[in-house]
Amino acid sequence: MSEAPWYDTAPPHAVRVIASLREYRTAEQAMRRRARESMRMGEADLKALRFLLKAEADGRSATPVELGAHLDIKSSSVTAMLDRLTASGHVTRHPHPQDRRSLTIRATPGADEEVRHTLADMHRRMLDVATELDQRGAAAVAGFLAQLTAVADQGERGSGD
Repeated sequence: MSEAPWYDTAPPHAVRVIASLREYRTAEQAMRRRARESMRMGEADLKALRFLLKAEADGRSATPVELGAHLDIKSSSVTAMLDRLTASGHVTRHPHPQDRRSLTIRATPGADEEVRHTLADMHRRMLDVATELDQRGAAAVAGFLAQLTAVADQGERGSGD
C-alpha cells in the first residue's frame, strides 16, 4: 500500500522527521509493554496507578468515579480493576472523609516504588538525551511536538476534506 499522494511531494527532511517520530512511538510502545509485563499488569492498570500517584503528588485523594472518568471506562470496569489492583497489593481503598457513600483510592507505597523503579532508568536516559539540546533546540523540539499534539487532538475535525 502506498502513502497518500501528498507524501510523495513532501520535502525529504519532513518525511525523515515523521518517519523518526513513528520509529520513536513504536519503540516507546514496546518499552511500555515491557514495563507492564514486568509489573504483570495491563495498560489500563498502569495508567490507573500513574493517575493515583499523580493525585497523591498533587495532595489530593482520588475516587473511583474520577479514575473511571480519567480512563473513560464504566464503573463496573473500575470496580473490577480496583479488585485486581487491591488483590495484587498495588491499591488500597479507604472510606471517603466527606461522603459516606464513596471511597478514596490510593496507590500503595510499594506500587509507587515499583512504578518508579520500572520507569526511572528509561526516564533518566531520555532526560540525558534532552539535556544535550541547547535552549534553542529544546524550544524548537517542544514547539514542534506541541503542534503535532494539537493536530492529533483535532483528529478528523481538522481535515477540511
